[in-house]
Amino acid sequence: MSIVYDQLQQPVNIQAQAKRIVSLVPSQTELLYDLGLDQEVVGITKFCIHPAEWRTRKTIIGGTKQFDLEAIHSLKPDLIIGNKEENFQEGIETLMRDYPVWISDIYNLEDALNMIEQLGLLTQKKERAGQLVQQIQHQFSSISIFNGQRVLYLIWRKPWMAAGQNTFIDTMLTMSGLINCVVDERYPELSASVIEQLNPDLVFLSSEPYPFKEKHMAELQRVLPNAKTILVDGEMFSWYGSRLLKFPAYLHSLSHYLNSNVV
Repeated sequence: MSIVYDQLQQPVNIQAQAKRIVSLVPSQTELLYDLGLDQEVVGITKFCIHPAEWRTRKTIIGGTKQFDLEAIHSLKPDLIIGNKEENFQEGIETLMRDYPVWISDIYNLEDALNMIEQLGLLTQKKERAGQLVQQIQHQFSSISIFNGQRVLYLIWRKPWMAAGQNTFIDTMLTMSGLINCVVDERYPELSASVIEQLNPDLVFLSSEPYPFKEKHMAELQRVLPNAKTILVDGEMFSWYGSRLLKFPAYLHSLSHYLNSNVV
């Protein structure tokens, strides 16, 4: 056994090599796969959709906010990986009584890269984790392709909710060369009148957690007739694992689409 510290600076007692891992976070599940782990991962959530084949080969332990504790107990994990924001505190504290639980806490790219490195160390995949970090850093060295357009990034409807300051999404928007027009922190609720007053150049309707569709684009267009409103892939802006490798290419395609005047 050895003691490591998670991103909340909490001590976690773990085995020298974890052989039965449960992941409670979709983006970190995908990362475990890309680190080259397979047999070691025994449980994932119903929202862990990447890689697709794991959904039929791994035990589903409920959702990110509602764990099936009996399913987790049956797996006898020697490491559980969660996240402060995506999981619920009571459930995490319950699991901590019986298992080593490592929690990530991510607000920016530096936090995400640190998480990748730490999980590489925890799972004996240090070299592969280092390669992923280097690849992400290289690709992110030139992604500021927008020119200061003001963007409203919506994540929910009824009520409207946006990604504000001090979020990982805000970091991704800023690194893209965009300006988040929401000055409140975290995920504030917005009325239609407030949205109108914000008067953004662009409105991004995220594919998650709310499944925005084209009908919602029309609804926003009535409130903001001068803004370009489009559907965006929420995984690209909010998943902080190995999916970061795909973000720069997605950003270029998004910029091309916006500049094509199709919207």
